Amino acid sequence: MLELSIEHDLGEFHLRVAFRVDDEILVLFGASGSGKTTTLQCIAGLQTPRRGFIRLNGETLFEMKEGRRHAVPAHRRRIGYVFQEYALFPHLTVAGNVAFGARRDAALDGRVRAMLKRMRLEELGDRAPHQLSGGQQQRVAIARALLTEPRALLMDEPFSALDHAVRQRLQEELVALQRELRIPVVYVTHNIEDAFAVGSRLAILHEGTLEQAGTCEEVFRRPWTANVARLLGTQNVFEGRVASVSAEGLTLAWGGARLVAPPRSAEPGRAVTFCIRPEEVKVLYPDRPLSPAVQDNVLSGRIARNDLRGGTRLLLVQVGGAGAGAPALEVRFPARAYRTLALAPGDPVRFSIRREGIHVI
Repeated sequence: MLELSIEHDLGEFHLRVAFRVDDEILVLFGASGSGKTTTLQCIAGLQTPRRGFIRLNGETLFEMKEGRRHAVPAHRRRIGYVFQEYALFPHLTVAGNVAFGARRDAALDGRVRAMLKRMRLEELGDRAPHQLSGGQQQRVAIARALLTEPRALLMDEPFSALDHAVRQRLQEELVALQRELRIPVVYVTHNIEDAFAVGSRLAILHEGTLEQAGTCEEVFRRPWTANVARLLGTQNVFEGRVASVSAEGLTLAWGGARLVAPPRSAEPGRAVTFCIRPEEVKVLYPDRPLSPAVQDNVLSGRIARNDLRGGTRLLLVQVGGAGAGAPALEVRFPARAYRTLALAPGDPVRFSIRREGIHVI
């Protein structure tokens, strides 16, 4: 188990993070400059926090307490580190790169061969890094980190430069490797699809502060802050006011519109922030009766913009009654259905928002 609670300053940037990683993959997620890489470097021993502690399997790797500092050197921490840019040595072969940093003994060659086979590199041991594809180079970097038999593994956006198919394959292999090795893995990314593909849990960093941590599903569906909601791709973050509270739900006043959200305790009249995932908004066909599934929060609006995003259309809808200057509601709509309805910017549209799809922050 890896656990830490640290504070670190870099000029005007202040990092404050605390989390625990069991034998799982914890994804550190956030925008560029949020402190993700700095956190990894503190764990690895490449940077020294100003205060706090870092422990791995009960051993204290770093602690600053009452003015006294204890810090295990980076090379003695037995933590693997996989960098975004692979960091392979061009003058060494694949086998030489994998062996670099491992303990030198009579069994080293055999361990390197076994690791190359495990990482599907057994035919490439004599090649130079420049003769490999991006995916193969990343496999070499992972193999090198694992050959040292690390007690934890740190990965800094390892698959960001790879194409989709290679990235997906390596994501699957990483998840399988972690289950086999049963060590804590801290995986940094700013790509939400990447995070969900590999993560057991998700920790959201924003401007040096850990804003939320939990399972991927919990954080995605129930963000604690507007920052977390936006970082996870929810642009539908709005301000409203509690109109009434009942056992059936929380009624929100949103300009002249009314929305019913799941029940929760709140004071009528209180200002609130709420978010709506774009996939929770359903465009209604004008010639069809409303089914029970779409009878919640039926509203009207006008299409302000539409963009093609693969097999879906991203609509921006100005909501009628939401008030002048209200932000547009982002709606994801199947491209085929969009063509069937022959919608265009400026057209009126009716839609419904699932009650459970409205989350009051």
